[in-house]
Amino acid sequence: MPFRGHDESESSTRKGHFMDFLEWHAESNENVKSALKNAPLNHKMTSPNIQKDIAHSCAKETIGKMLEELGDGYFATLVDESHDVSCKQQMAVVLRYVDRMGYVMEQLLGLVHVTDTSSLSLKENTYSLLSQYSLSPSRIKGQGYDGASNMRGHINGLKALIM
Repeated sequence: MPFRGHDESESSTRKGHFMDFLEWHAESNENVKSALKNAPLNHKMTSPNIQKDIAHSCAKETIGKMLEELGDGYFATLVDESHDVSCKQQMAVVLRYVDRMGYVMEQLLGLVHVTDTSSLSLKENTYSLLSQYSLSPSRIKGQGYDGASNMRGHINGLKALIM
């Protein structure tokens, strides 16, 4: 979802999701309402850098809770490659696991910018992302990919390299 709208002025009806969320949150939380109304213009939570910091903090907390649910259990990786709006290649890694309540969960672990989409490069980037969160590749018990040869190839695909 986009953080920034085309027009973030007070009278705009299309400020962007982040501003809409802040206004909604301020309705039920006096601290947020006070911060939005009383802070000088350059100290509000609406600058792009602060928005990125807030999103990064939320991602860290979400991944932390996911890893807590996963514990020492096994998981499957779902990997897909695409490109973002600036045409940079990226790889999305999703973990699929069963939580302590017995529910199957699928959670985004991260997006990794990749310069090379060969299966060996994707394997290295997948392992690098897993190691950032102290997840051992030996705990991978399943894999999911699209039909691209660099992903599912029986000889040199990412699936074969991880197996």
